[in-house]
Amino acid sequence: MNLSDNPAEAAATAAEWIRRAPKALLHDHLDGGLRPATVIELAQDCGYVGLPTEEPEKLGVWFREAADSGSLDRYLETFAHTCAVMQTREALHRVATECAEDLAADGIVYAEVRYAPEQHQGRGLTLEQVIEAVQDGFREGERRALSAGSPIRIGTLLTGMRHTDRSREIAGLTVAYRDRGVVGFDIAGGEIGNPPGRHLDAFQHLRRESCHYTIHAGEAVGAESIHEALQVCGTERLGHGVRITDDITVRADGTAELGRLASYVRDNRIPLEVCPTSNLQTGIAATHREHPIDLLRGLGFRITLNTDNRLMSGTSMSVEFQRLVDAFGYGPQVLEEFTLNAIESAFLPLPDRERLIAEVVRPGYAALRVSS
Repeated sequence: MNLSDNPAEAAATAAEWIRRAPKALLHDHLDGGLRPATVIELAQDCGYVGLPTEEPEKLGVWFREAADSGSLDRYLETFAHTCAVMQTREALHRVATECAEDLAADGIVYAEVRYAPEQHQGRGLTLEQVIEAVQDGFREGERRALSAGSPIRIGTLLTGMRHTDRSREIAGLTVAYRDRGVVGFDIAGGEIGNPPGRHLDAFQHLRRESCHYTIHAGEAVGAESIHEALQVCGTERLGHGVRITDDITVRADGTAELGRLASYVRDNRIPLEVCPTSNLQTGIAATHREHPIDLLRGLGFRITLNTDNRLMSGTSMSVEFQRLVDAFGYGPQVLEEFTLNAIESAFLPLPDRERLIAEVVRPGYAALRVSS
């Protein structure tokens, strides 16, 4: 019997190969990926009383529903709860450890996880103590994942917040810790009224030090945000970047004309860190079928698939790809394409990227093709 004649069997088959496929993740926020039960336990430990419920399942639902507003600013408000319980070394270590375990269990072999150290100083930790607690947690999570038979490598991105004036300081720490697991820098937070050019001194310092960085751009603000991130600030990757469609005209016959900025992004293979479910929550599109990821992929943009905030979006890499399978009929070859794009765009030395591709990614997908 053809699997297409049995939707349930076809869905189970797709879910199985998605689970088994080696995956890579470039855009995931540490404070957006906590387990609901962990949020509750940490709140109890530190005396935080602001949670809307202390039942894990209901709390997970609350986070998803609160994030489903269509507004980036409203979406960002949910982080007040997670950041509130991540203010001690023990809490940061636990959250980082569980993050590595959860990503590895989802078949992710390489991930870059970002967070803003300045948001975790409410109980007196120095920035260095925050960073070291998270790094120790990631290493512990990697060890546990290896013992469980799901090896993973985690690289950290230190984030400066767009609305504060500490980005140059965080950029300096990115350089200081780059030989200790920190692979790059990011600017995040509300885009409206906070253009990336405000933090130009941070980016100039990183460039002088030959240090990697990415910038959230083209999520809540359109092509002008992307232009500034690229041509003024010199970013290597675009966090989200999906509003590049503002510079693309799709004709009635389905063909598309790219403006100069869109052509520059595509022709220079600037990676887009696309997070479909999160984009729906912040108003980029109404459904996955309407999300521009398929248009951008078809036009030859370098697309990477990402989770953004697993708690707020109720998602994982496997869930993200399943949603694209349902929307566009993608198969294993497209997931392999996204995975290769991510590894090739990772803030890792070239030999490490080549090794991951040759020893993990290509063999993993070859095994899927043999068994399918």
